[in-house]
Amino acid sequence: MNINTPVFSKNDSIKFFRTLNKRVNEYFKENNLKKTGNWKLHLKAIIMFTMFLAPYFLILTLNMPVWVQLLLTVVMGVGMAGVGMNVMHDGNHGSYSSKSWLNQFMGGSIYVLAGNVYNWQVQHNVLHHTYTNIHGHDEDLDAGRIIRFTHSAKWRRFHKFQHYYSIFLYGLLTFNWAITTDIKQMRRYIKKGLSYGKFQSPVKQWTVLVITKLIYVIVWLAIPMILGITWWKVLIGFFVMHYTAGLILSVVFQLAHVVEETDNPIPGENGEIENTWAVHQLYTTANFAPKNKIVNWFTGGLNHQIEHHIFPNISHIHYGAIAKIVKQTAKEHNLPYHEFKTMRGAIAAHFRHLKELGMKPALN
Repeated sequence: MNINTPVFSKNDSIKFFRTLNKRVNEYFKENNLKKTGNWKLHLKAIIMFTMFLAPYFLILTLNMPVWVQLLLTVVMGVGMAGVGMNVMHDGNHGSYSSKSWLNQFMGGSIYVLAGNVYNWQVQHNVLHHTYTNIHGHDEDLDAGRIIRFTHSAKWRRFHKFQHYYSIFLYGLLTFNWAITTDIKQMRRYIKKGLSYGKFQSPVKQWTVLVITKLIYVIVWLAIPMILGITWWKVLIGFFVMHYTAGLILSVVFQLAHVVEETDNPIPGENGEIENTWAVHQLYTTANFAPKNKIVNWFTGGLNHQIEHHIFPNISHIHYGAIAKIVKQTAKEHNLPYHEFKTMRGAIAAHFRHLKELGMKPALN
């Protein structure tokens, strides 16, 4: 094994995960519930896809003022984020349904969001969920040179302003997916032999990437122009849709890991991490607005990131219920359970943390 690859402690003396797993399994058994989604998730999927796609067809078929078209592209962006958090996310974790084909189908919705299944599963399921908040391994912490998300990242003079300008860059997340990110990730992941499950043929992966990108450009850019919408309106609408979705997705994910309370463990000389994997998730992850029904519904339970990280194969519709079990079990084992009561509090904590990370490090 490469010594640069983090290795989690095998010390199981606290028995945290064993106890927690038993209690969660008992909850599903006693209530005769499946761990996957149910009619509530299927209904939500319909709502999110409608919010995302209906405005697109309205713009193509109806003559309306520019400001109305622009407003509809914002709605599309909200729906796009909703599909990503509620449908695509569960699908690619295998938790949308007990039927594998349905999980693959819903996970494949990332193609209409400008992403790629292979890249997302490696970056999210493998790297982020395994090496959460570990600099150099969790790519969610990699914003290039422009934003410093950890103390381990190199400090640059302009970082002292990052708590001001970062919010404007967050909106570019999915726009970058559409243009450059997928190409760079696929080249890097295939070179390293990374995969989620069986490693697929590189030729097949590149073929899927090229074909889906071409279809994406045809659907979202070419068809509107062919049907008579001025090119500059199409480009502005496309950008607004992506910026809206990117801003929502970025903020939601940052609140769970890049806040004052969460840790960024540094592996030892041989790559060892002090805690077991499950305990590591408690130290590196935070929940926010757990009682807010709107946030719970729209974010696909991603405000319950602790539960999601420990049980990624359980659908988000169950997180509110099992959160009580996780919180109580963590308390019994004297482990942290980071939680912000409101989304506003989590946002404030995130930008305070960005400000602190932007300060010039003291010389040792």
